[in-house]
Amino acid sequence: MRQTVIFYNPISTSPGKQRLPLSLLAVSAVIADDYDVEFIDGNLIADPAAAIIERARATKAKLLAVTVMPGPQIRQAVPVCKRVKAALPDLTILWGGYFPTQHYEVTLRDGCVDYIIQGQGEAPFRTFVDRLHTGGSLTDIPSLVHRRGDDIIVNDRAPVVSLNKLPWFPYDRLDVNRYVGQSYLGNRVLSHNTSFGCPFACNFCAVVALANRRWIPESAERVANIVEHMHKTWHIDGLEFHDMDFFVQESRTAEFAERVVHFAGDSIRWWGLGRVDTLMSYSDDSWRKMQKSGLKMVFMGAESGSDETLKRMNKGGNSGTAQTLALVERMKHFGIVPELSFVLGNPPDPAADIEATIKFIRKIKTINPATELVLYIYTPVPQEGSILLDEAEKLGFRFPTTLDQWASDEWAKFAMRRDPGTPWFKDQVRSRVRSFESVINAYYPTVTDMRLKGNYRHLLKALSGWRYRLEFYDWPYELKALQRVIHYRRPETTGF
Repeated sequence: MRQTVIFYNPISTSPGKQRLPLSLLAVSAVIADDYDVEFIDGNLIADPAAAIIERARATKAKLLAVTVMPGPQIRQAVPVCKRVKAALPDLTILWGGYFPTQHYEVTLRDGCVDYIIQGQGEAPFRTFVDRLHTGGSLTDIPSLVHRRGDDIIVNDRAPVVSLNKLPWFPYDRLDVNRYVGQSYLGNRVLSHNTSFGCPFACNFCAVVALANRRWIPESAERVANIVEHMHKTWHIDGLEFHDMDFFVQESRTAEFAERVVHFAGDSIRWWGLGRVDTLMSYSDDSWRKMQKSGLKMVFMGAESGSDETLKRMNKGGNSGTAQTLALVERMKHFGIVPELSFVLGNPPDPAADIEATIKFIRKIKTINPATELVLYIYTPVPQEGSILLDEAEKLGFRFPTTLDQWASDEWAKFAMRRDPGTPWFKDQVRSRVRSFESVINAYYPTVTDMRLKGNYRHLLKALSGWRYRLEFYDWPYELKALQRVIHYRRPETTGF
């Protein structure tokens, strides 16, 4: 009789927007031929703790594997895992993902989590599962973090494994149709992840600690084969690529685009994340191939309207404000929408940083009005050598010291980077960002909002026009009231 391993995906999005649990599919793939794998998804189940306890008892499972990011996931994961551990103290609970990789001491000292795997998890996870079920030491597995008395032991990272050598995700172990969504991309949209990590070291980004600047991609052929399988099996017409950077390698992107056209023609539209400087280096020929293959939007971190701030962020490469302006103009030519995120309110002078970025955003909209904007507020991440984190700590910032604090309402807001509550970020500064956001989203309603019809767009532009022209953003109560009536949405990254 085969042993069962239970995988738990804590809630991460609003009802009806659930996406495939890609990280859990990736690690479960390496054991699916030899173990029974079951998925409990907090996005689909109202009481995941009860479901985990019931299935663990019914199957006599020894292991619960959990993926955890800050924000909504940790808010649910902490109480669920505490409840499960109280009911089933012998069930081993293993965490992986952004949060435990960065905050392993806080995680393990709580007591409801037994082990952590840092970074790329497939190979160490396979070893861990085998030893848990057949015997052998659990403490010398690469990438594992564990307790030894009062000490936290962090093992060296396992060598990275090529994704091309790993099995396909075990789609047959869950109901994929429950994850088929609808968006501007199409009526049947799924998601995939074609690479692990990112080769860059932006010092506000959580991926750096997770991947140590490594980028391990699937080949263009393998990606195209998976997409073709999705197209034929679930009849998708839209696809989101949730890589931290899909576009690192131009030759791979161009080959993938050609392969998609070969088997799908113009029947699939897609979206992915990239970098401004990387995409500016692409040839026009590659851009034409991407356009022909159905690329509709690219999410990129423009981050700031100040070149000095970009240097402090350690953006690397040739990223700069001039590059961003050039790229949004280039993408307008190809009819592909730029989706730009900005991190406003960076120390040491958050107010000045915000004003510089607001002026820069106005330049962008003049060049390419279709550009989508996602506005975040600077939120520190634990990263050794980060100038921004050092300055934040000088201003009084400290991370929580317990899992319960991380799961609180206050720190959930912090993790979502909308209202971080950092000691230097005063309410009037936060209000400045949100008021500007209300005005510009009304003056330039997002092109991806399929519900917003022409008459409403004209009304929004007319009511917000005087504010935008005069650069008067404060107290936009009439626009906020109108938003409640029309329900137009603010742009937000598909991939966050």
